[in-house]
Amino acid sequence: MNCLSQKMKFLLPALLFWCMWCNAQSYATLQSELAKLHKLAEINDPAERELQSKNAIERLANMDMIPMTAQDSAVFIYYGEAKSVEWTGDFNRWGFDKSFNSKGKRISGTNIWLLRASFPSDARLDYKVILNDNLRILDPYNKRLQWSGVGGGSPNSELRMPAYKDDPAQTYRSGIAHGTVSEDILYTSSKLSYQITYNVYIPAVADPKNLPVVYVTDGYEYLHPQLGNMATVLDNLIADNKIVPIAAIFVDHREPANRMNNRRMDELVMNENYLNFFVDEFIPYLEATYPFDARAESRAILGASVGGLNATYFTFARPDIFSKAGIQSPSYFTRPQIYALCDNPDLAPITVSMTSGLIHDASDGGRKMTKILENNSCTYHYRETNQGHSWGNWRDTIDDILVDFFAPK
Repeated sequence: MNCLSQKMKFLLPALLFWCMWCNAQSYATLQSELAKLHKLAEINDPAERELQSKNAIERLANMDMIPMTAQDSAVFIYYGEAKSVEWTGDFNRWGFDKSFNSKGKRISGTNIWLLRASFPSDARLDYKVILNDNLRILDPYNKRLQWSGVGGGSPNSELRMPAYKDDPAQTYRSGIAHGTVSEDILYTSSKLSYQITYNVYIPAVADPKNLPVVYVTDGYEYLHPQLGNMATVLDNLIADNKIVPIAAIFVDHREPANRMNNRRMDELVMNENYLNFFVDEFIPYLEATYPFDARAESRAILGASVGGLNATYFTFARPDIFSKAGIQSPSYFTRPQIYALCDNPDLAPITVSMTSGLIHDASDGGRKMTKILENNSCTYHYRETNQGHSWGNWRDTIDDILVDFFAPK
C-alpha cells in the first residue's frame, strides 16, 4: 500500500465521521429551535407571550432559518393571526396531491403555526402559504424566491434543503466576454397567418460564422434572468470552453399585440403546421440572415413541459432538420402518440438530452421514453433532480443539455 492509500485509509473514516457529526449537529439545532418555540406556550402573560413569539420568529428569519431544515427534515413556519394555515407547492402538486398533510398546527396560545415534512436532502421546491383556506401568499419570513409560470411568471417562495447547491453556470460573471442578445424582432409568417416575436443570441467571437444554433421555445422565459437566465449560461459555458460558440434563437409564444395571449398550448402540442412554419419558412429565413451552420447536425431544439414535447416531436418528425432534442420535464401525457413516433429504429442518428424532476414532475413519461430510445439509434442522456415542475428545476439543467450537444470535440 503506497503512502497516499495509507493516508486515505485513515482519512475516509474520519471524513465520514465528520459528516455524520455535522448532520447530527444540524438536526440537534432544529430540534432545539423547535423546543424553544413550543416553550413560548408556557409564558403566562399574553402580551409578553406575543412579544416573545414575534422576537423568536424575527430571530429565525434573520438567521435564514425559515423554513428550518436539517438532513431530510423541513419545518415550515408562519407567524400571524389566522383561522387556518397550510402550505402548498411542488411537494403536493399545488394542492392536487391530497395524501400530503399540508395543514399547519398552531402552538397553543401563540400565532405561530408549524408544519413538519420530509424531503430528499438535496431537494429544491417552490411553495406558497395558504391563509384561511383561500388566500395564497408568499412566505413573509423567507427571502428566497423563485419565479415560475407561463408568460413571465410570478414569484413563489423557495425551500432549499441542506444538500441543494446553486448551479454555478447561472452566476453572472463580469470578467468574461458576453454575447449579444437582440431586442424583440417581429416576424410575419404566411404559414401561421400571424406575427411572432423572437430574440437572437450571438456569442462573443471575433468573426462569427457557421455557428451551431439552438432553437428555444418559450424563449421569453428561457431568456428572463429570473427564469431560465440562459444568456448567462451560454456566456459562462463558452468562456469556460465547455461548449463551442453557438447561437440561440428564443421564440416567444405570446401574441406581440397582446402579451396576455400565449399560444404555446396550440403551437407546442405536436402541431404539424407549426413544424412546417419552422422548417419551410422560419429556419430558411434565419439561415439566410445570420451566420448559422445550415446542417442538421448543427441544429438543436430545446423546450420545457409542452415545449419538451414539442422538441421531441420536431426532432423525431424531421431528423433531417434537427439532430438534437433538448427535453425538460416533457408533458408527454398530453399527446401519448409521441411514443409511437419515437419508436423507430430506422431513424437517422439523433442526440437526446432529457431532464425531469422527481417530485410531481415528468419522470414517469421520461423513463418510459428512455426505454423506447434504448431500442433505436439514438444517443440519449437522462437526468433526474429532486425538484418539481418549475423554472427552478429547468434553469439548473440547461447547462447539462448544452454540454451534451455542443462540448468541444
